[in-house]
Amino acid sequence: MSFPFFYLESINDNETVYSLPEDTARHIVQVLRMKIGENIQLTDGRGTLLTTEIVETGKKNCVVKKTTVQYFPLPIKKITIAISLIKNNNRLEWFLEKSTEIGVYKIIPMLCHRTEKQHFRLDRMKSILISAMLQSKQVWLPELCEPIPIKRIISNETASAKLIAHCELDNKQNLVELKNQNTSIILIGPEGDFTTEEIEQCKAAGYLPVSLGENRLRTETAGLVAVTLLNS
Repeated sequence: MSFPFFYLESINDNETVYSLPEDTARHIVQVLRMKIGENIQLTDGRGTLLTTEIVETGKKNCVVKKTTVQYFPLPIKKITIAISLIKNNNRLEWFLEKSTEIGVYKIIPMLCHRTEKQHFRLDRMKSILISAMLQSKQVWLPELCEPIPIKRIISNETASAKLIAHCELDNKQNLVELKNQNTSIILIGPEGDFTTEEIEQCKAAGYLPVSLGENRLRTETAGLVAVTLLNS
């Protein structure tokens, strides 16, 4: 049986009773109209899944008691995507939602020379990831970073496959041929693409140019295609 599924940031193994956050409690009691004795599931986004029973309700509160607990290991494939911020925040939010549903490990908003810098609200973006995790019934929440310059990313990130998708003519490998790596990072550039200098810096740091297909894609579409191919 599938129970309603919610996020609880902190789950302590030693606790058996949990008082849920007010917004979660309101949804359970006032929207779903759940009653004492009914069951819900909780995850902390770090592999823990609790099945609980509602033991107390009010207009703004809901208290649950743990009945069972399960722990799930991280998926073997760990896909990190560094994707440029884009002018339209709605499109970036769409990417965050869909890549979480597919199963991305880490998302790095990237600052490139041609990035149109936008106000990045980490709290809002994380809430989108949480909603997508719950909708897709997962128990691992992707790591989401603050925006980072591309030079720092290529200096600090390590993976068994380091990849860059760009639009310039180059000797590129088809991304489908590289999907069997356990850890990978792929760079997706801004709407004006990476500069030639950025591409050369990435190649010097060991990043392999890859092709996502024949069509020229928007930044967020390219990101989603990359996550899908690497996760297949």
